[in-house]
Amino acid sequence: MRTILTITNLTKKYGLLTAVNNLSFTIKKGNVYGILGPNGSGKSTTLGIALNVVNKTSGDFEWFDGTVSTHEALKKVGAIIERPNFYPYMTAYKNLELVCKIKGIDTSKINEKLELVDLIDRKDSKFKTFSLGMKQRLAIASALLNDPEILILDEPTNGLDPQGIHKIRALIQQIASTGTTILLASHLLDEVEKVCTHVVVLRKGKKLYSGRVDEMISSHGFFELKCEDNISLISFLESHPSIEKTIRKDDLITAFLNTPLSASEFNKQLFNAGIPLSHLVLRKESLEEQFLKLTDNTSS
Repeated sequence: MRTILTITNLTKKYGLLTAVNNLSFTIKKGNVYGILGPNGSGKSTTLGIALNVVNKTSGDFEWFDGTVSTHEALKKVGAIIERPNFYPYMTAYKNLELVCKIKGIDTSKINEKLELVDLIDRKDSKFKTFSLGMKQRLAIASALLNDPEILILDEPTNGLDPQGIHKIRALIQQIASTGTTILLASHLLDEVEKVCTHVVVLRKGKKLYSGRVDEMISSHGFFELKCEDNISLISFLESHPSIEKTIRKDDLITAFLNTPLSASEFNKQLFNAGIPLSHLVLRKESLEEQFLKLTDNTSS
């Protein structure tokens, strides 16, 4: 699979503040990547460096396996890293026509892109009459005019109402289905879980996780247990090869798995060890639980 973007040991400092700290990850063609983290985690700075609008302090990045210069590579990139900014008294079509003129792109794609973002019926409406969600979709149409190999979006659903969020997420999935690689920055776990195939988790500029979303949430889950003899139960759990760690809260014991183990098999093992249970439930961790576990276990 072709490499679109490689970021290697990238660092950006603003005085004493380190916004991006020795960050490395790779973007492969045909996937939807999310850079996930709270505000101030370095997401926008990372995108800005890759798009040549923010200067790096150290480290490196290269587009398309380093086969072309950054200037040439960015001609194959579509990006929205700020709020949509078009001329308010010009129509959607005229605004896109102007974008084509500035970028040296043929205007023949305008209607096709307006159709894609579900704005073809409003192509002759002035930009100032658009809702925030429509403005964002017009910006996406603008970024797609040059049929980019990768579309970069910074917090694409920020400030939108639920209907607007749904439309943007559906649009991202539709664009991805055509083979366009997408890289989006988001602070929303729900967004990444719903639209991304891969995720890079950042906290204070540092990478906590990089990989497939389904692998991040493919933990083997955890057992919730109750028993009259908690001392024997905890002793059994701590010596069990399939149990990664245990947490006791009041009379409920949570045992996290590092390998697959069915509830029926586990119950049988405990019964044979003379530890009858009054409560046994096997649960799966959500992306949110995995994310919190990652961030909680990482020092500031």
